[in-house]
Amino acid sequence: MIHQEARCLEVLAQSLDDSFDRSVGLILGAKGRIAVTGMGKSGHIAKKIAATLSSTGSPAFFIHPAEAGHGDLGMLGPKEDVLLAFSNSGESLELTTLLDFCARRSIPIIGVTQKPHSLLGRYSEIVIRLPDIPEAGPLACAPTSSTTMMLALGDALAMCLISARGFTLEDFRQYHPSGKLGSRLQSVGNIMHTGEAVPLAGPDELMSAALMIMTGKRLGCLGIVDHGRLIGIITDGDLRRHMGASLLSTPTRAIMTENPVSFAPETMVAKAIAVMQQKEITNAFVVSPTGQPVGVIHIHDCLSAG
Repeated sequence: MIHQEARCLEVLAQSLDDSFDRSVGLILGAKGRIAVTGMGKSGHIAKKIAATLSSTGSPAFFIHPAEAGHGDLGMLGPKEDVLLAFSNSGESLELTTLLDFCARRSIPIIGVTQKPHSLLGRYSEIVIRLPDIPEAGPLACAPTSSTTMMLALGDALAMCLISARGFTLEDFRQYHPSGKLGSRLQSVGNIMHTGEAVPLAGPDELMSAALMIMTGKRLGCLGIVDHGRLIGIITDGDLRRHMGASLLSTPTRAIMTENPVSFAPETMVAKAIAVMQQKEITNAFVVSPTGQPVGVIHIHDCLSAG
């Protein structure tokens, strides 16, 4: 059965024509939102597609075709919204009221169906035709292959709209602030130590004073700044490598590691973790575009953020 559904996706990919591109263009040109609808199993797919579109920069909502005639038609804005309708047969009677309303209000319809001459096909401004493939399974009647193709097609529309809108990872993070995904998409600017917690010293500061700063801040590192810009870092490892009788009378510039790894505040935590693990470091400074240290992060902070 899985092989059957995989095959139907291959056929779908090969069968797409300019109706798909025109659908993307129609949605991009709409001033309103995308109303997504479908009945039965197609409706479950439509709900998922509406959620995917909304979370990726294309505001969308699901409208139930049977509930539409009981007041939900008020969700639709004349000439501004687009209706994206899924129906394998295209003949679901529950769609009639919704389709007729959209036609009277000049709301363009994109129909996804196997039957372009069906009720849905006749009402649609654009028809994306699904390949005529039997449903998978021994009975060949339960929605399987058809809904798999609908799901893939809806996802493809959403991903093309992402590209066309220039939707970025930062935009994506704004819509996904919670849960595990939200944690992974946090920026280092959200978790860094700032203000008085940032250990800093000048390049000519003697290590006797620098050690007091470093110990007091308890982050295991010290940023070396010259004219406000970060030029080096001293870590616990640097101290061990330079341990000796003259250490306390040595200036910080002689101990520091020059050009240390640093991040911009908008750098994603996941990326910072990858870099810090690759470089085998536990601390890094967060700097402004002009190189001024605005914070410091520890690998444990990053891992705690997810």
